Amino acid sequence: MKPVLALVGRPNVGKSTLFNRLTQSRDAIVANFPGLTRDRHYGQGKQGAYDFIAIDTGGFEPDASGGIYKEMAKQTQQAVAEADVVIFVVDAREGLSAQDHDIANFLRKLSKPCVLTANKAEGMQQGVQLAEFYELGLGEVYPVSAAHGQGIRSLVEIALEPLYVSGLFTKEEEETAPDGTIKLAVAGRPNVGKSTLINTWLGEERLVAFDQPGTTRDAISVPFERGGQRYELIDTAGLRRKGKVFEAIEKFSVVKTLQAIESANVVLLLLDATQGVTDQDAHIAGFVLESGRAVVLAVNKWDAVDAYQRELLHRSIEARLAFLKFAAIHLISAKKRQGLGPVWGSIFQAHQAAMCKMSTPVLTRLLLEAVQFQAPQRSGMFRPKLRYAHQGGMNPPIIVVHGNSLEHVGASYKRYLEGRFRKAFNLEGTPLRIEMKTSDNPFKGKDD
Repeated sequence: MKPVLALVGRPNVGKSTLFNRLTQSRDAIVANFPGLTRDRHYGQGKQGAYDFIAIDTGGFEPDASGGIYKEMAKQTQQAVAEADVVIFVVDAREGLSAQDHDIANFLRKLSKPCVLTANKAEGMQQGVQLAEFYELGLGEVYPVSAAHGQGIRSLVEIALEPLYVSGLFTKEEEETAPDGTIKLAVAGRPNVGKSTLINTWLGEERLVAFDQPGTTRDAISVPFERGGQRYELIDTAGLRRKGKVFEAIEKFSVVKTLQAIESANVVLLLLDATQGVTDQDAHIAGFVLESGRAVVLAVNKWDAVDAYQRELLHRSIEARLAFLKFAAIHLISAKKRQGLGPVWGSIFQAHQAAMCKMSTPVLTRLLLEAVQFQAPQRSGMFRPKLRYAHQGGMNPPIIVVHGNSLEHVGASYKRYLEGRFRKAFNLEGTPLRIEMKTSDNPFKGKDD
């Protein structure tokens, strides 16, 4: 399970820039005017040895009385509730403001670790120009420059090191339980039937199932055994569109779901046949893929739609979830116990594929056969030369290809290689990552 960092501060202090720097992405929109970010935005971050989930929030006004600012304040308050550590961002160039004091007063009332960081501090004399921020009463002030990447790694270490020292989190976690138990997370939008499905599997009303979105508030773990294989079933709270997550009681739902997906071996992504594939379904699927988890698709409430709706649903899955072509699709009805048996076969197959061991000689032979059948395209005066391959990891499987000029290998050729490897090792249900590693030139830097 990864710790959660929430970025909080008044508008236009550089929270989104810092978020992009922490997650090494451009997911958050950045512009030089206040109020651009409104909803909470989640991303996966890694700095040094630390993995974490970062939350970007809009400009915070704790005492906002109405309108969009009140809703933005709700979003920020929920982000703070979800976080393990709050990073309070202030503007080192504009100095201290009354709004900074209001936010500091709000944060001091919470029994939660808080790190005060002064952004835009590049080229400043830290001792003099940061002194005024100490009157916020939040301890040490840590200067950073999100735009230039200065002080970011130290900030993350300062924020997360106490959590690891206390034993709340560990830097390395077992992908599978020591006894061979498969961790299966059931994920999807609210009210698609996740709890109903698990209750049907268990044969008892173990989880609260009710015809109202958001009944499940936390990730619930239940032990289960089938055919001699032990499973740990994780029922997650439904992920709904961020702008709709306003109820304070749902404050932990999104993060707990993301953490459950991260800690699982296989994710069963449940879709609602009566509503089709929505944007939120695609977002959840994208997060599962980004996390590298094996995945099985199940379309619930299949008995409640007619032939025309079924045809539209098939097309919608092909179009909107095309990046999950490797995943098996099952049409089920959790309520009527229809189509549930084959799902277990796909779950086991997906886990086996995610944990597949591939020998270097076999991978190299498959690579050379693929190159002989279709060589990579020349890029200018360079033609990539693929020499050998080996396995670089599991869950998801990673194949590392070595050779010369591999930086010129295009995305289409990587997909071609992925198809060849998938077919050879029967890698159904798991993402497959192919990394290109160019060999060092032994003559580089030497005189003729």
